[in-house]
Amino acid sequence: MNNAAAKVFEKDGGMELMGKNALDCHPEPARTKMRQLLENQQPNAYTIEKNGQKKLIYQCPWYENNEFQGLVELALPIPDQLPHFKRQASPAEEKKT
Repeated sequence: MNNAAAKVFEKDGGMELMGKNALDCHPEPARTKMRQLLENQQPNAYTIEKNGQKKLIYQCPWYENNEFQGLVELALPIPDQLPHFKRQASPAEEKKT
């Protein structure tokens, strides 16, 4: 947990949440989704809007020495209108597929 996350979760304990079971911090259906991510060690991405601010949420497995340790979650503020670009793969990239 970094300082920004501690501030977001200040009312819930902030840095004191470190070392606690993250499943206990989530209501249903988020708890079930998180349990699935932990069991399957798979990434998850979605967007949210809270207090007028949109965010991209990206959750992914965290490994240390090739051993699953849990999940990492990034919450990145994004603008209301986000440009989307489709790019062609380079010839070298196309050969890899």
